[in-house]
Amino acid sequence: MSDTPLSGLLVIAIEQAVAAPLCTVRLADAGARVIKIEREGGETARHYDATVHGTSAYFAWLNRGKESAVLDLKDQADRRLLFSMLERADVLVQNLVPGALARMGLTPAVIAERFPKLIAVSINGYGQDTAYAPMRAYDMLVQAESGICAVTGTPDTPSKIGVSAADIATGMNAHAAVLEALIDRNTSGRGRQIEIAMFDSMADWMAVPLLHFEHAGRETGRYGLSHASIYPYRPFDCRDGTVIMATQTNGEWARLCETVIGRPELAAHPDFATNALRVANRAALDRELEPAFARLSVTDAIARLEAAGVAWARYSEVQDLASHPALRRVEVTLADGRKATMPRPAGRDGGFHPGPVPGLGTQTAAVRSEFLPA
Repeated sequence: MSDTPLSGLLVIAIEQAVAAPLCTVRLADAGARVIKIEREGGETARHYDATVHGTSAYFAWLNRGKESAVLDLKDQADRRLLFSMLERADVLVQNLVPGALARMGLTPAVIAERFPKLIAVSINGYGQDTAYAPMRAYDMLVQAESGICAVTGTPDTPSKIGVSAADIATGMNAHAAVLEALIDRNTSGRGRQIEIAMFDSMADWMAVPLLHFEHAGRETGRYGLSHASIYPYRPFDCRDGTVIMATQTNGEWARLCETVIGRPELAAHPDFATNALRVANRAALDRELEPAFARLSVTDAIARLEAAGVAWARYSEVQDLASHPALRRVEVTLADGRKATMPRPAGRDGGFHPGPVPGLGTQTAAVRSEFLPA
């Protein structure tokens, strides 16, 4: 993989579950050598399920292209091996419980002095300078604490986002932070110690509801598949199914009125003339739009939306995603040699061929020999 952008980069990953593995799989996808340190028995995500030919779906998704070395980091000899690895490493990514790294002797001061070029990323639940620093943090708990659940779901039922959004956002932020630090190191020659907090990732996503509350005193409601602050942006039932449509500008709103529902006069109605008015008067607007869509077939509604230049979508189940014409896939080899396909990561083209998912401890002996030769 010498032609890949991160070829030659050595990443040590003391990781489990989702957030840190998502960061490091992106680095591995770009050609970095990622050595995943696991405890005896393997990291947490290996045991979530056995869905993909005996491999956990989470593990198959997030660990392609890595090496696996089983170490006991409470053991002095294995800690010595870890320090030897870090002397050559470019990046350390870890999501152990807060304080665990320091208990191994890897305090911030030691890292700065002994590994001055190392980019050390610690993924935590909450900022370590906050009162929540020692809190246990799992995806749904952080979604709940950050307010994400308060703006997700129906008016009667708050919900979490249906995938591991806090973990995924945190892993993406960690990946971006590593790349920024690598660019900076090219000019400064120095590494960096970075904290990425799951709560920060979710709080950033909550910026618009927070700004609405703090500057306008407005609580963001839960509207299911309808948008909370742009309208009309929701599903409409037609004669034979449902179409989801979105108007984001007054021009789109006017074209919707004229071309889709045949009510051009509605565009200038004093209750609906701006997005803010349409949001405030959504119930009254629904009474105008719902009967108009109910008279149309889905095919006719889509044709009219297309003619008006108004965005639309269908509601897809997971089974629909499996055969979706826009889904691009990549083949991944599992530890036992069997193959599985999964969504191709954004930004990768058809020539992307990731490395295999490692078996537990497959590279342990080779890593010991390489970094602590006899």
